Amino acid sequence: MNTLTIPAPAKLNLFLHIIGRRGDGYHELQTVFALLDHGDQLHISAADELRLDVDDDTPAGEDNLVWRAARLLQRHTGTVAGAALRLDKRLPAGGGLGGGSSDAASTLLGLNHFWGLNLGLDSLAKLGLELGADVPVFVRGHSAWAEGVGEQLTPVELPDAWYLVVHPGVTVATGAVFNDPQLTRQYPKSTLATFLGDGPERFENHCEAVARRLFPAIGEALDQLREYAGNSRLTGTGACVFARVPDEASGARMLADLPSAWRGFVARGINRSPALDATGFSA
Repeated sequence: MNTLTIPAPAKLNLFLHIIGRRGDGYHELQTVFALLDHGDQLHISAADELRLDVDDDTPAGEDNLVWRAARLLQRHTGTVAGAALRLDKRLPAGGGLGGGSSDAASTLLGLNHFWGLNLGLDSLAKLGLELGADVPVFVRGHSAWAEGVGEQLTPVELPDAWYLVVHPGVTVATGAVFNDPQLTRQYPKSTLATFLGDGPERFENHCEAVARRLFPAIGEALDQLREYAGNSRLTGTGACVFARVPDEASGARMLADLPSAWRGFVARGINRSPALDATGFSA
């Protein structure tokens, strides 16, 4: 194998409830991750040593999750194999779409396949958790109900849906939201059955009020989207907001009416990540 291209799909948090804070400072949460058919792409080709190229201002060294994931896999397996990695970025940093986590997961999946390491998804997901709480869901590659810090995953089959996703031009540091003293942290637990029975409309994102206060542009984007669709939400800690739309064409018309300074896209929800198919994991 000389070259391999792996998609790194975006995710949406259809809701995000914070139900407590652990002694180590991490938050206990409940959420549903919905994968999208839109994201970054990772290209792997043969090389004698490990190297990484990116196509924008994304750091290419130890601050890059792709690089860290590759090094982690090398250390864990003891392999001395090399590879040339090239990352095509489409997802904004600090957007709440899981771009960096998805890139890291696709690196683990891709290099595991490219190097013939034959690690299973359980092992790769465990490694991914060392890189970030959102990495395991991208490794496992399925829409999921999540608890704990986001690593306790139950696969779910979500109905077909189209989403308009908008980035209002700000970058959100997750820590700024999660450490805010006004963040709701003691919400009662819900259940997957309740979510599937009632639908996401009765659920909310507890980070929204804090994100609105810290980043007024997020509030403006949410308010404007809600003129089109009452189900608009913040994803993760932001900055991206999204709305479920009837179809791709409707979403494109809504996007065209938004301020030109805002970036956005229309994407379809998917239950299975194409990264699994690209790296040899069968359905």
